[in-house]
Amino acid sequence: MGILLTVFQGPLLFYLLSLCFLVDKLQSLTSDGEALVNFRTNIISSDGLLRQWRPEDPDPCEWKGVTCDSKTKRVVYLNLSNHKLSGPISSDIGRLDRLKFLDLHYNNFYGAIPPELGNCTELQGLFLQNNYFSGMIPTEIGNLSNLQTLDISSNSLSGSIPTSLGNLRSLLNFNVSNNFLSGPIPSDGVLDQFGTTTFLGNRGLCGKHINQLCKDDDGNSTGSQPTGSQNVKKNSGRLLISASATVGALLLVALMCFWGCFLYKKLGKNDAKGLAVDVSGGASIVMFHGDLPYSSKDIIKKLETLNEEHVIGAGGFGTVYKLSMDDGNVFALKRIVKLNEGFDRFFERELEILGSIKHRYLVNLRGYCNSPTSKLLIYDYLSGGSLDEALHEKTDLLDWDARINVIVGAAKGLAYLHHDCSPRIIHRDIKSSNILLDGNFEARVSDFGLAKLLEDEESHITTIVAGTFGYLAPEYMQSGRATEKTDVYSFGVLVLEVISGKRPTDASFIEKGLNIVGWLNYLITEDRQREIIDTNCEGVEPETLDALLSVAIQCVSSTPEDRPTMHRVVQTLESEVMTPCPSDFYDSTSD
Repeated sequence: MGILLTVFQGPLLFYLLSLCFLVDKLQSLTSDGEALVNFRTNIISSDGLLRQWRPEDPDPCEWKGVTCDSKTKRVVYLNLSNHKLSGPISSDIGRLDRLKFLDLHYNNFYGAIPPELGNCTELQGLFLQNNYFSGMIPTEIGNLSNLQTLDISSNSLSGSIPTSLGNLRSLLNFNVSNNFLSGPIPSDGVLDQFGTTTFLGNRGLCGKHINQLCKDDDGNSTGSQPTGSQNVKKNSGRLLISASATVGALLLVALMCFWGCFLYKKLGKNDAKGLAVDVSGGASIVMFHGDLPYSSKDIIKKLETLNEEHVIGAGGFGTVYKLSMDDGNVFALKRIVKLNEGFDRFFERELEILGSIKHRYLVNLRGYCNSPTSKLLIYDYLSGGSLDEALHEKTDLLDWDARINVIVGAAKGLAYLHHDCSPRIIHRDIKSSNILLDGNFEARVSDFGLAKLLEDEESHITTIVAGTFGYLAPEYMQSGRATEKTDVYSFGVLVLEVISGKRPTDASFIEKGLNIVGWLNYLITEDRQREIIDTNCEGVEPETLDALLSVAIQCVSSTPEDRPTMHRVVQTLESEVMTPCPSDFYDSTSD
């Protein structure tokens, strides 16, 4: 025994001394620094911002994004917005009790908002918007008596708005829009001063702030009935919904007829009978980052009620259903039939990757249902429908500014897939029906990753037959090999479609033996390229039209090497097409 101690005494002593040295170093860091190190530990990925947060520093005051009080060396400002940070927020954030401003907006944070934030009683500004926070709003936020701005919009928060927020007497700016909040909006206290825009995009909320009557447990309306202009506004909304439903039903009939034969062959006879057969035996729910605030039992129960009446679309990847939960939240459900024996293991691994990809201009995949016969993918439901519908089916046409915003949003989403997400993704099926719009007509790229996910020996033939001819690059149709530059070509076709208001294979082109790219090339030879513009589009600016045409011409070059990258496309659009405005400042650096 004595021999063993003698042999290992040297290495063991060195290890113990090293450990003591590291502990001493960590102890030398201030309490705020230790809290930020623990915050960093929870971060799964970023753009590299946090690499220079070194535990061996005496304080965090020189760390990027951190501002300290010059005398006390306490952290008073933490600004980490727009740095692609992904992960939950550590409860240690509550140890920064001298913090005045916390800005984490436009990242990929998920999980619950830590109730420990209620310890930061000197907070004046709390900016958590445009992340993926879920769960309820902590009642402890009502302790922040100095808070002047609270923005938690565009997340996945659920439950009711805590009445404790009414105690925030200093609150000047408040935004909880675009979440999954429900129940009455508290009318006591400071919240009474905020109007409709503060609460938009939460279908479950009710109260006088949004002219929506609340109902009691028996389903009876409570509170006063809207009067005057409010009543007219409510009736107008009903008429609009009724008209939209009628138009939607007609479009749905036409769409179902068009895809009937394809879906019958691709998806089988059982699809028209509803999804009960899919989820009745051994189905399970997989949620990404807690994005679905429901139990698996509740979701499966809802899935069993879906049938052909809930179909809102169909395509080469499967039928799409509208999934409405009891609390008023709505999702889009895409049904994909299992293809082969090894489908499950491969598919689930790839879906985990797709579920981790979060970006402002991508449709969010929240989870999926693994059933014996199919995969049921659960996405965000976007009320604006598809770009294809907005351009070609609806009577209210998009104006020029709206079309530019859609083009830029789609470009940013595609650029993120090509250059910034991990792993990088080639979409393979960029087209107007795969660009979805939210209630503000902001673009989201959908179906990314599915083309490769479902690829088999006939995948490229299937893609062409399924109706995307006109968007496909010449070399892709010849070789069947997709690259980033084939996506760029498809994006160029999309730009021409948005500008002209015509589908890529419009009948007027086909009669002349052309598609939209051939038509553009013909107009260029005649020096009449501006004639491509949709004559029904309002507010067209010749300068921005020329810049957009220049981008489109480069993208649809017949030589892949001559096409720009999507990063370059975004840079050009922002510098030569977009008019800079405050809302663009926050997302321009993320692409």
